[in-house]
Amino acid sequence: MATATYPPPPPFYRLYKDYLENPNSAPAPPPPIEGTYVCYGGNYTTDDVLPSLEEQGVRQLYPKGPNVDFKKELRSLNRELQLHILELADVLVERPSQYARRVEDISLIFKNLHHLLNSLRPHQARATLIHILELQIQRRKQAVEDIKSPELRCGAWLKKYSVAIASYNLSGRREEAQRLLKESLGTLDGQ
Repeated sequence: MATATYPPPPPFYRLYKDYLENPNSAPAPPPPIEGTYVCYGGNYTTDDVLPSLEEQGVRQLYPKGPNVDFKKELRSLNRELQLHILELADVLVERPSQYARRVEDISLIFKNLHHLLNSLRPHQARATLIHILELQIQRRKQAVEDIKSPELRCGAWLKKYSVAIASYNLSGRREEAQRLLKESLGTLDGQ
């Protein structure tokens, strides 16, 4: 039995068959989803709000509030994580049956670190967007300069040759003037 590499298009593509002749013949797009929706069995929401650790059932190890010093708290949690990993190594050597509590503590520290980093994502996205826009502006300015530079050179060549042609025309050397004009046009075309 032969199978197709790609499945056939969905049947609603027929609704767009007259689109080129009449763009208004296509149906309107569906409205955007508001609130919660189900996708692949999971409930999702259109509100991009980071749930707090308490909402997730996790104890918060850093201070609550809007004025959190992220750098200080990340360093503190990192040091605490290193200490707990060393303690876990000691427990595994001396009392291997009591490792579960240490692993839970390390898991709690990782969840807090992860939550702190996720709360910095909007700032990271904003900074990345600013950086991308600055690069685009810089590239466009460079492109304008690249366009202006040959234009200025071409203008100088044309001025030089037009003066030479005018002087040759006055003296009656029409063939020489035409040759110079063809030479200048060839230079401009990059020949």
